[in-house]
Parts: sequence; structure tokens; C-alpha cells
Amino acid sequence: MKRVFSYLYPFRYRMALGFFVKVLGTVAELLLPVVLTHILKTVVASEDLTQVLLWGALMLLFAGLACLFNIVANRMAATVGKRFSKALRRDLFYKTLTLDTAQTDAFTIPSLESRITTDTYHVHNFVMMIQRMGIRAPILLVGGVVITLLMDKALALVMIAVMPLIFVLVYTLSRLGIRLYGRVQTSVDSLVRVLREDYGGIRVIKALSKEKYEQDRFEIANQRLSKNEQSASFIMSSTHPIMNLLMNGGIAAVTALAAVRVAKDASDPETVVAFMQYFTLISMALMAVSRMFVMFSKCSASARRISEVLSTPAEIVKTEEATSTSDDFITVKNLSFSYAGKKRDLDNISISIPYGSSFGIIGGTGSGKSTLIKLLLRFYDADSGEILFRGKSIRSYTREEIAPFVGVAHQKDFLYAASVEENVRFGRNISREEVWEALTLAQAEDFVRALPDGLDTVLATGGTNLSGGQRQRLLIARAVAGTPPLLILDDASSALDYKTDAALRAALRKIGDKMTTVTVAQRASSVMSCDKILVLDDGRAVGYGTHAELLESCPIYREISDSQMGGALFE
Repeated sequence: MKRVFSYLYPFRYRMALGFFVKVLGTVAELLLPVVLTHILKTVVASEDLTQVLLWGALMLLFAGLACLFNIVANRMAATVGKRFSKALRRDLFYKTLTLDTAQTDAFTIPSLESRITTDTYHVHNFVMMIQRMGIRAPILLVGGVVITLLMDKALALVMIAVMPLIFVLVYTLSRLGIRLYGRVQTSVDSLVRVLREDYGGIRVIKALSKEKYEQDRFEIANQRLSKNEQSASFIMSSTHPIMNLLMNGGIAAVTALAAVRVAKDASDPETVVAFMQYFTLISMALMAVSRMFVMFSKCSASARRISEVLSTPAEIVKTEEATSTSDDFITVKNLSFSYAGKKRDLDNISISIPYGSSFGIIGGTGSGKSTLIKLLLRFYDADSGEILFRGKSIRSYTREEIAPFVGVAHQKDFLYAASVEENVRFGRNISREEVWEALTLAQAEDFVRALPDGLDTVLATGGTNLSGGQRQRLLIARAVAGTPPLLILDDASSALDYKTDAALRAALRKIGDKMTTVTVAQRASSVMSCDKILVLDDGRAVGYGTHAELLESCPIYREISDSQMGGALFE
């Protein structure tokens, strides 16, 4: 909570001014029954038209001031709420981008999405409510009680007797609501995850006619969310009816006592009229307090979830400790790594990649190819061993320092709902000519020129208006744009036909002296022309050498090559 509400600190002066204006408006509102009582008791009895008009004008003035001050205060509250939530969402989004990969996996993408959207919305609503009613309700409550005590202590004490019951009710239900709304948000995360999976795999679902299966999965998540929402809503919605019961009971008791006191001349009708107006104001204040506690329950659960992300420390940090050095562009020494801390996903891997060379990594599904790439990009840190990048330990670099040297294309990277040019540039200062050069190298120039607006053609989200091969070629163009010193193609040509794949490899060889290329593939044809090839199987290196050497020395590589190309040796 404290971390989230620290974002209000820059707006403290505006909030203080807004609170002051709200106080003025509330005081003006409290004075209206006082003026009305004076008019009924004194002015009307005097039958002086001038006095009636004068005091009537005073009532209109107080009513107008109350309205004006409240409008101004509410507008100031809206400004603070908008800027507060904007800053909170911005920093929360930036934090999600800078989370380590393992931390993102732990939170899950659907959970991070709901924290940025739903949770910040709940916090925003509470900040707005606290500015609008956080001052007004207590002043109406305290001011109304004080004035009623001055008007008629006996009637006021009856009303005050009801308040402890209301406060106990609100406190108990709000504490219960915090826990229940936490469960609701967790259920929202689960529902969002199912939706992401269904929409992301909609083609597979349709192809295999699994709509009923996915409907059942959605129904389970939906029912869990509905059940938690129902529990939270039932508890919190009980607040208002019970409060109304207590308040109406208090009003009935006050009315009965007032009738007795008027009959005994211990009070007068004018005082009772004013008293009932104050009772109404106090009732409104108590109802506002109850709404604030309901919103606080949601806000508290959401603020805790937001704080969890904002307070998460970086696990992958830059170190300056002395390590060994290397003249190669990339050197991997005795590298081991596991995701779960049990079975090793990579076991004692050692490789060297000189500047300007081409390096291939091949292996079956689950062999550790992509895991090795993630370690080279420092998405994770190795459990043991070391990686030297440009002659220094990779731990001495931040990811931001590695990024300018690397262009990377993964098999399932994302294309945005933007123009082809914007997707290739990806926010970098790259000229239009360089974009075309990248498209040419990636074998994408011809189909881009054939698009209705060429480079300015706007793609659908995910590039769904392109074929799989076209999407991959644009992703490769994005990776090679600007000629980065290190190009990593992580199974990025799997959707290309053999002819296009061969043309791509030939184009990359022509600029081999400008870029060091690491190609990850399951097809031998994609790596056979590399200077060196690493063969992985179940996280272990089972082969290391050229294509020809591996055909002789590595049975697994020979099996892959024979099954795909009949063992042919060609460039």
C-alpha cells in the first residue's frame, strides 16, 4: 500500500488545496439547516418580507457556494486521480518490461496484464473516492453530530448510539472483503490466461474441432471467478442494507422521541425539522464511509498485487568482479543450467564463436537449444560455468548493454499492428534504405513490394494477414536491420521452404565478415554451411565440429541429416 500511494506525493499540494476547497463546500452545506431553523423560528414569525428575502438569499448563497466548491474540488480530484494512475500504470508497465525472465514466468503474463489494467483501475477509483468523500464525509459526520448536540442533546444521543454498531459492521466486512477481493483478482488472472491461450491457438482449436473442450476449460475458470465474485459481492453488498436498517431504526427512535419532547414543550417543531436534516446528512456521510470501505477492500487487494511487482528486486544484475577473458566474440565454458533447480536443462557446455564466424546449434525438441540462446542473451544466469561476451564475462553487462550488439529472431516472435517499416525498424534510428536492405537480405523484398502500400502497408496484430513464411522473413529482416555485430536466428526459418532458406543462408554468408551469426535449427540444411555446429541432446553436447566432421563422428547428427537429406553433403 505504502509503495503505491507514494505516487500521490508529487500531487500533495494540489490535493491539500482540493481538500481545503472541499472543506469550504462542506461547511457551507452544514450551515444550510442552521439558516433554515432561524428562518422558521424567527424570520417567518416576524412577517417581515425584507428579512424573508434576505435570509432566503443567504440560503441560496450557501447552497450555491456548496455546489461551486464541490465542483471545483471534484475537478481537482479528477486531475490528481488521472495523473496518479497514469504515473502508476507507466512505472508498473516499465517494471514488467524490466523483470527478469524467471520473474515474468513466476508472475505469469495474464497476472501482469490484470495488475496493469484491473488493479490500477481499482486503486484509481479509491483515490478518486477518498478525495471526494474522504474529507466531506468526516466533516458532515462530526459537524452534524456537534451541531445536533448543541440543538438537542437527547435526540442527538439516540442518533449517536447507533454509530458504534455501524462502525463495527463496516470494519468487520471491510477486513473480510480484502481477502475475498484478493481471491477475485487471482480468478481474473486464471480467466485471462485461458482467454490468451484460446485466442492464441484459435486456428489449432478450429482445425482439431476442440471448441467444446475449450468451452469447458473456460467454463471452469468462469465459474471459479463467478463464485469468488458472488462471495465478495454478497458480503460487501450486505453493508448498505444493514446500515439502512440501523439508520432507519435510529430515525424511527429519534422521530418518536421528538414527538414526545414536542408534546412536552421540551423541543419545538423547527428544531426537529433541522435535526432531521442533519440526521439525513449524517446518514449520507455514513453511507459514503461504507462505500469507501468497500472500495478500500478492492483497493487494498489490488495495491498489494501492484506492490509485489514494483518491489521485486532484479535478480540478474551487473557485476564488476574479475573474470577470465577471451579473444573470441563468444566463449562458453563448462556451462550448466536448470529451470527448476533439479534436472539440468544444459549440462557442461563449452563452445567458442570467433568474430565474423557462423555457428549452428542443432538438436531435437527439448534438447536445450533455445535455453542456450536465452543464456547468451542473459535472460537467465547460469548455475555454473561462465559465458564470455566480447572478451568479458556476460555478468559484467546488463541486458540493455548487450542489446545494441545483438539482432535476434525467434520462431514465434510478434509482429505489431503497424506498418511493415515500423515493424522492421522497431523504434530504432534506421533509414528507409536500411530497411529495404534488411528486407532484401531476409528474402522479403519481393513480397513487400507486392503489398498494396509496400512498406506503408499496415499489418494485422500478430501479422495474421501474412503467411507464416512471410512473417518469419519480416522477423529476420527486423533482426538484421542495422547490421548488428551478433545475429541470432532461433529456429527463425522453420516456416521457409528449402529454396528460400538456402537463399537466406547464401545472403548471410556474403556479409559474414560484418556479423557473427548463430543459427538454431532442427533442420540440418539450415546449419550445414556454418563454420562450427553444436549438436545437443537432452541438454548435453554430443557433437561439435563442421558438417562433414559431424557426419563422421556424431551418430545423432548423422541420423538427423540422413532423415532429412539422405546424408547429402552440399552447400
